[in-house]
Amino acid sequence: MTTPPSAAPPAPGGTTPPLTPSGVVGALRAAGCVFAEDEAELLLAAARTPAELAAMVARRAAGHPLEHVVGWAEFGGLRVTVDDGVFVPRRRTEFLVERAATLAPRGTRPVVVDLCCGTGALGAALVTALGGAADLHAADIDPAAVRCARRNVTPLGGHVHHGDLYDALPPSLRGRVDVLLANVPYVPTGEVALLPQEARLHEARVALDGGADGLDVLRRVAAEAARWLAPEGVLLFETSERQSAEAVRVLASRGLTPRVETDDERYATVVTGTAPSAHPG
Repeated sequence: MTTPPSAAPPAPGGTTPPLTPSGVVGALRAAGCVFAEDEAELLLAAARTPAELAAMVARRAAGHPLEHVVGWAEFGGLRVTVDDGVFVPRRRTEFLVERAATLAPRGTRPVVVDLCCGTGALGAALVTALGGAADLHAADIDPAAVRCARRNVTPLGGHVHHGDLYDALPPSLRGRVDVLLANVPYVPTGEVALLPQEARLHEARVALDGGADGLDVLRRVAAEAARWLAPEGVLLFETSERQSAEAVRVLASRGLTPRVETDDERYATVVTGTAPSAHPG
């Protein structure tokens, strides 16, 4: 039997020699990784020992997300820690953070809340974009996400809370939130099974499944948003283009002024809802 091109022959004594860079590329390519060369470079840089490299290559070849394998993701100019099982921040969601940075009030220390925070990447990237001048709070219902988010948010002076949406937040924030990031799940339940294996098998379902039409969690966020937002505060979330019209109706029904913005290059659709100004007196 011939040796596969991506594998090295056993060394004398029966031990397997360390993987070479070309061997890593070959193993990843054989597993169907489209960007095998780029991924190999990351794995080679992350591994501390030959044994660790072999284990990482095996995990990636078995379908684990690259970010879970190396333990981090690049997002908004940051290297964000990503633990196993936690939702991996998508690069398209950087558009949401960019819009939030534009809408955040200037000349003050805005209150920023990152709901459904996952790794805390959105809040961390926004506060960094604002020069660190923000009071950041992040929350998630998944304990694994909370543990991960603390590693990304706490060094920035932020606070991470465990609980279901607003129930996790300190009551003192009610009516004071200037920017409310809500990276809500928006995949319809019936379409979760169609997601790529990396997401479907290795990310928490609670971070993916948005209910029958994908907007169940958004409706819950919108229902309470006006009570938590400061006057002219803004709620921002990502959705699909086909869901945006219903999302707009949801926000309008809750007294928020909706707006849809898209980035065709990143296939990103962001919906914002702005709270009304303070009532006279």
